[in-house]
Parts: sequence; structure tokens; C-alpha cells
Amino acid sequence: MNRFAPFAAAVTAAFLLSACVFAPPSGSSNAFDADALAKNSERALVACGAGNVKEVSAKSFSCK
Repeated sequence: MNRFAPFAAAVTAAFLLSACVFAPPSGSSNAFDADALAKNSERALVACGAGNVKEVSAKSFSCK
């Protein structure tokens, strides 16, 4: 029992120091682009009709 506390502390410290931090790349707005793309897709279907959408991007769409 005497050796358990230092071992547990060492394992805990190693676990905490090896944690990864995830950060999206700077200048990237993937969540915004996905939302804009979804909204433009809906708009394109309404404006062009099903099967008549040529291209959809985060900024615009075009019909056939």
C-alpha cells in the first residue's frame, strides 16, 4: 500500500500531461460553411426544382 500512492500519482500526472487539445485550423470556418451550404441547398431546391440544380456552394447556387 505504501508504493501505491506514488505510482498512482505518476500515472495520473502522465495521463494529464499527455492529453491532446483539438483546435480547428486557424482561418477555417468549416461549421459556417456547412451551415451555408445546407441553406443554399434548400434554396436551390426551392428555386430550381428537384433535379434541376446544377451546382451548390457555400456562397451561391446555379440551376440547369
